[in-house]
Amino acid sequence: MNVLGVELRRSAAPGAALIMLVIAVAALYVAPGRWASGWMSLAMTAREYTLLLWPLALAAGAWQGRREHRAKVGELFATTPRPRGQRMAPVLGAMAVALAAGYLLTILAGAAWIITTARYFPVVNFTVVTAVGVLSLIGAAWLGLGTGRLLPALATAPALGVAGVLLTMFGSQIRPDWLAAVLSPIYGTSQHHAFQTIDNRVSGAHAIWMAALAVAGVVLVVAGDWRLRTAALLPVLLGVTAASAVVPRDAAALDTPIDPVARQLVCTDDAPKVCVSRVNAHVLAALTPLARDGLARLARLPGAPSAVHEDTRTYDAGTPQPPRRDDVVRIPVRTDDHGGLAHPGAVVPEIVAGLGVESDRDCRDRDPVVERAAAYWLLGQEPRSDVGVIPGALSEDPALNAEAVQLWQGLRQLPEDEALARVTAVHRAVRACADSAGLLSRSAR
Repeated sequence: MNVLGVELRRSAAPGAALIMLVIAVAALYVAPGRWASGWMSLAMTAREYTLLLWPLALAAGAWQGRREHRAKVGELFATTPRPRGQRMAPVLGAMAVALAAGYLLTILAGAAWIITTARYFPVVNFTVVTAVGVLSLIGAAWLGLGTGRLLPALATAPALGVAGVLLTMFGSQIRPDWLAAVLSPIYGTSQHHAFQTIDNRVSGAHAIWMAALAVAGVVLVVAGDWRLRTAALLPVLLGVTAASAVVPRDAAALDTPIDPVARQLVCTDDAPKVCVSRVNAHVLAALTPLARDGLARLARLPGAPSAVHEDTRTYDAGTPQPPRRDDVVRIPVRTDDHGGLAHPGAVVPEIVAGLGVESDRDCRDRDPVVERAAAYWLLGQEPRSDVGVIPGALSEDPALNAEAVQLWQGLRQLPEDEALARVTAVHRAVRACADSAGLLSRSAR
């Protein structure tokens, strides 16, 4: 333990861990919106940043591995009766402890940001993803130690760093997908929705591969001759074989898998019902008054929706999607950099847009000009372009809104009952997937 303490104080391990901690925390805090929605997003983002950390761990291990060569004490240590494995154990341990501490401190730095907002905590998946991230760094460092001892040149560490970047970056893109899941520590960490997770079987397969690399590194560190060093290939071959046998092949486990509990709806106790996914439960209080305002504006239409649900559809292959319901308006729920409700000004327009009827690609007769004019009449506002109102709307034909304004002005000049009748006719047409063109410019039947 005394030797381990010395290694932790004076070797390259604490410096490497500190550098990685600074880089990882800086990367987290530069873009908190990528992970502030919840605990699983934090764990996956930290794993994604192994794109930077894994090559650094590999290079740091290689730099440490050439220490005896650099100090010219290899022959002196070889004459001591103490076995090399026993002598190198504190070096391996110090590197593992330091890097594990650095990675876990990165997670804690992110946790301090979201601890007051994120409520859904998937203990098993969060722990597994984080543990595999720790193991991947240890595997990289130990492999680097062994390679640095085998090739104690000054260029070995930077060369391994570049190789590590290439492996993590391009390894996640190779085909088939299951092989990429085995080889790259960042596979599956690019997030497309808040319900995303990493299948535990994928994590297990990658853990086997990282453990195999770690064992190969240990063999290279303690081996005294070329025959034993060649034996380092054995754990690599066994590891990739075992990992390939464990990793799933189905798209549901490999392609942005969903945590079904995270997608479950959490609703208000009273009516009108407002529901959000469990992972976004912390924004329910902020969303509820806005959602009910939108429902109140739609309530002037016969058969209007009476509830607002978060849109939890993901459009992933093979993933069952919630069915369409005429009594429910589904809207996206977005969170900001602090985990709160983002773009609150877009909530009411998104509920009223389309008059509470979901868009349908198979329905080609819907007229966006007519629907916008009718929706803004219910809102009591002059129609506006979606650009600047609806997040994600980047461009729009100016003529569309200009025509909607003209129709809206015509509605404003009509008696209230007549205007409502025409808007109601548009609502009926939209629900029936019928042609709504001209319904605002002539008397409703």
